[in-house]
Amino acid sequence: MSLKSQYTDLKASFGAHPPDLPKCGRLLTQLKVFISHLYSFVLVKWIVPARSYTSWVTPPAGDLSPNDLVVAREILEIGAFWSIRTQDVPSFDRYFSQLQTFYTDYTTLPPSQHEYAIRGLHLIRLLTQNRIADFHTALESLPAAAVESPYIAHPVNLERWLMEGSYAKVWGARAEAPAAEYGYFVDSLMGTIRNEIASCEETAYESLPLKDAATLLFFTSQSDLLVFAAQTDANSHFFLRRDLFIYLHRRSVSSEVGRLILSLGTITFAKKGEETMDIPKEKIIAASLLYARELEQIV
Repeated sequence: MSLKSQYTDLKASFGAHPPDLPKCGRLLTQLKVFISHLYSFVLVKWIVPARSYTSWVTPPAGDLSPNDLVVAREILEIGAFWSIRTQDVPSFDRYFSQLQTFYTDYTTLPPSQHEYAIRGLHLIRLLTQNRIADFHTALESLPAAAVESPYIAHPVNLERWLMEGSYAKVWGARAEAPAAEYGYFVDSLMGTIRNEIASCEETAYESLPLKDAATLLFFTSQSDLLVFAAQTDANSHFFLRRDLFIYLHRRSVSSEVGRLILSLGTITFAKKGEETMDIPKEKIIAASLLYARELEQIV
C-alpha cells in the first residue's frame, strides 16, 4: 500500500462514525516509517562562553516538500487524537512533542485547523499533573489572540476555577468541552479534585452520611463513592489515607450475604492519635551548661 493510500485510509478510518480505532492504530504504526524519514533531527553543537551544550533542531523547511510536511503534521494530529480516544496518555505526550516542531518551527506552512485543539488538550494534561508553572509557561508561549479560541479558553477557565476552588464549575465544564477528547482529561482532573476534597473531609468531619459524601465528591451514585474510598492512588498528589474506614449502618440484616443498605450508610473517619515528640531534655540542658561555662572562661 502506497503512502498516499495509507494516509487517505487513515483519514477515512478516523473520520468514520464511529471511528475504527484499531485500524487507525495499525495505520499509524505503518506510517511511522514515513514520519521517521521526514521528521529527522540533526545534532548541533552550540558553543557559549565558558559553557557548551547540545540541542536538537530540525532541518530547514526548504529541504522538504511543504506538502510532505503538511501530511506529516496531519498524521501526527490524528495520532494525538487517537491516543486520547484509546486512553493512551503517554502516546499523546509523544505525538504532541513531535507536533511542537511543526507548530513552532515551520510557521511558513498553512495554519492547522487542529493546532489549538491539540494545544488545549496539552494544557489540560498539564493541569491533571498539577504542573501549574508549566501550564502558564505553555500558555504564555501562545499568541495573545489564542485565548479567544474556545479550545484554549476552556483550559484557561479550568485553571482559574481550580485556583478559586470552584470545583462545581469544573464539574459543569464537562458538558461544555469544545471537543470530545477534552472529556477524558476533564474526568481525570475530577479524580484529582475528588482526592483533594476527600483529604479535606477527613479533617473537617468525624463522619458523613454516604449521600452527603457522594454529593460533595460529585458522585451520582453511592456505589461509585465506595469504590473511590477503597482506592488509594499513591501517584496522586492528594489521596485518601489508608486509615479511612467505612461503616455501613443497617436497619436490619438482609438475607443476602454482603448486601448492604447503602442509603443508610455513614462514612466514619478514623482519628489519628495526637502526635508526640520526644525532646532530649537532658542533652539540651547539658549542652546549654557547657556553652555557659565556655562563655565564662572567655570572659
